Amino acid sequence: MSMENFAPLMFAGLILIMLIGFPVAFSLSALGLLCGLIAIEMHWFPAAFLTGLPLNVFGILSNDLLLAIPFFTLMGTILERCGLAEDMLDSMGQLFGPMRGGLGYSVIIVGFILGAITGTVAGQVIAMAMISLPVMMRYGYNMRYATGVLAASGTITQLVPPSLVLVVMADQLGKSVGDMYKGAWGPSILQIILFALYTFVLTRIRPNDLPGIPKEARTLSGWNLWKKCLRGIIPSAILIFAVLGSMGGLPGINIAIATPTEAGAMGAVGAFILAAIHRRLNLDIIKEGLTNTMRITAMVVFILIGSRVFSLVFQGVDGAKWIEHLLSNLPGGQVGFLIVVNVFIFFLAFFLDFFEIAFIILPMLGPVAEMMGINMIWFGVLLCVNMQTSFMHPPFGFALFYLRGISDTLFKNGSLPRKVESKDIYLGAIPWVLLQLLLVVIVIFVPQTVTVFLDKEVTIDLKTIQLEAPPEDSPNSSDQSDKSMMDDLMKEYKKN
Repeated sequence: MSMENFAPLMFAGLILIMLIGFPVAFSLSALGLLCGLIAIEMHWFPAAFLTGLPLNVFGILSNDLLLAIPFFTLMGTILERCGLAEDMLDSMGQLFGPMRGGLGYSVIIVGFILGAITGTVAGQVIAMAMISLPVMMRYGYNMRYATGVLAASGTITQLVPPSLVLVVMADQLGKSVGDMYKGAWGPSILQIILFALYTFVLTRIRPNDLPGIPKEARTLSGWNLWKKCLRGIIPSAILIFAVLGSMGGLPGINIAIATPTEAGAMGAVGAFILAAIHRRLNLDIIKEGLTNTMRITAMVVFILIGSRVFSLVFQGVDGAKWIEHLLSNLPGGQVGFLIVVNVFIFFLAFFLDFFEIAFIILPMLGPVAEMMGINMIWFGVLLCVNMQTSFMHPPFGFALFYLRGISDTLFKNGSLPRKVESKDIYLGAIPWVLLQLLLVVIVIFVPQTVTVFLDKEVTIDLKTIQLEAPPEDSPNSSDQSDKSMMDDLMKEYKKN
């Protein structure tokens, strides 16, 4: 066995242990240390090489950007528990309900809004299913459409800013979180349009599958209905505007000089205020929010530590060079690279969540993408679009598991007229997964969907700068030459 063959074996071992199902943070550390001992025994690098590991771990714990994770998690958990989903779905359902597919449109719109303010797939799918699934079944909606739109709308939260996935992406790619948020707006809006278009097409070709709600079934109308809609949307919109605007996450808007951590802290405080406005803030909600935040933050830190142990040894046996050589020589250049990488991520997402992919796989792919001249914001958003399908993959998608569990609960307590079959959930998810994959293709071949909202870089073309020196016999020629050169440089700088 040689060092050239060891890197591929380490990578294969990485995939294998992640598929076993044991907590990836600890299995990854164990694999990294085992491979490190083998490398030392084979004299591929000295034992002193591993002394850099404590510094790597300390670098993780001192990363200020990662402080945004607990703040955004706390913000999402509090807002998820304070009843916003219930209020929005009830009002939006009555607003759009009379038209064919109206309940579907309301689920899509509310999913987009909740995705921006909660950031949790589980809470979003469960909350929307508890309210909308019984109503959809009562009025004769096609079961597979109903389960599909509920699961798909719950996964929107992974892409819509201020998504926690985008924070992690920005950290791993070394880019601004604000720029990552700006880049994600185009695909987020496009995804909503695709979902709405699919619903519209179904209302035309199978109108009986997506009926309207009878007028007599609506409890609100006129100004009372609009007031309830606005009461749910406006405070949430103000909070998101403040959080994103403070860190440059909105195109053309920057209302402060704030770091992602500061913006996350402001969002967490805003979540408590919104919960108080809805009269749902109590000790139970606070306790749940803090517990969930602690659990997710601890998981992220341990995954990061495990990935650093593995990556240090992988770098020591020239694994980065092997990955670079493997991916940079693919046919098709950038497009070929992006297609292969996205196919790989798509199938890997069957078994791994986005934290594991972002912390373990992305550091291997990022340097190759940058070497090939790929815009890293575009690359990060593209992979985020892809990874959100991990929650929709039959039969492993977590959104489908959440929907399975809550539908059984609703049937047992009498809220549903009949049991929701597993085949309805899995087959109902397939069209929406295809729509998400269509979005991946669009983002690959139309990068402007991401880059259109990014700030244009100011560049100075040095070829356009002309320096004119005065004649040698003129007085103070040296001083005049310097002054002329500075004047030209300043004019060119101001012009650009």
